[in-house]
Amino acid sequence: MRSLVLGGSGIVGGYILERLVARGERPIAVSREIQQSPNVDWLRADLSAPKALQIEDVGTIYCTAHAKLLADALPCLITSNLRRVVAFTSTSLETKRDSELVEERKYVAAWAEAEAHLIEVCTKSGVGWTVLRPTLIYAEGRDSNVSRIAQLIQRLRFMPLAGEGLGLRQPVHAEDLAIGAINAAASPLAINKIYAVPGTDTVTYYEMVGRIFDGLKLPRRIISIPLELWRLAFLLGRPFIKSANAAMASRMGKDMVFDPAPAIADFDWKPRPFYPNFCPETCQRS
Repeated sequence: MRSLVLGGSGIVGGYILERLVARGERPIAVSREIQQSPNVDWLRADLSAPKALQIEDVGTIYCTAHAKLLADALPCLITSNLRRVVAFTSTSLETKRDSELVEERKYVAAWAEAEAHLIEVCTKSGVGWTVLRPTLIYAEGRDSNVSRIAQLIQRLRFMPLAGEGLGLRQPVHAEDLAIGAINAAASPLAINKIYAVPGTDTVTYYEMVGRIFDGLKLPRRIISIPLELWRLAFLLGRPFIKSANAAMASRMGKDMVFDPAPAIADFDWKPRPFYPNFCPETCQRS
């Protein structure tokens, strides 16, 4: 059976398409803008208007778009042969649930509600579901996490941290998430379960930044700044740092670590170690 990929134009969805094609499949992908990829059938559509979608019979749906979009659209996507839905949410449902920012708490609450709604729709429809919650996603030159830090380092030639940056992180590569999603879809053990899918390496925020320096082939220049001073600097520099917020400072010292054991046991989760490489060859798709 063919697969349907929602969010195929994103970094994780793009890798899912690549992997499916490499396996000899011709997947179907949906995006709001016209896309073209070898051996992929692209449909231009908006998931917020699912009744307009004309989807042929598929066996598996992969979704890297927001879970609410899939939950609302799923009744229009269910066919006689649909057996599995693999959707991505985030470990932010845990790490930002008690955020000091009201906006983040509201966003995470809405995301959790969407995840629960998706599970409910799948269960009522008799479709097996798997929810994957990644940690900090990266793909050299393409993501808004690790690559954003890399861009800042390239511009400043140093990296300021709030405090000592001792909070633990588990960065995970987008391609490994694609491999994990496909393996989960094929595993009977992964049906109707939620998994954290962290990276292999557990490193401090300080060491994570250090490895980004290494990946840029630059000497490590990391400056620890007292928290209150960092917050003041943030307020002054906020207009120049996209997507930044004050809570980032306190999170640098907070552990964000999750257990990969269930994913390892149920669908052979094996992400790569965290050694990003920002050479031109790895970033040419950015």
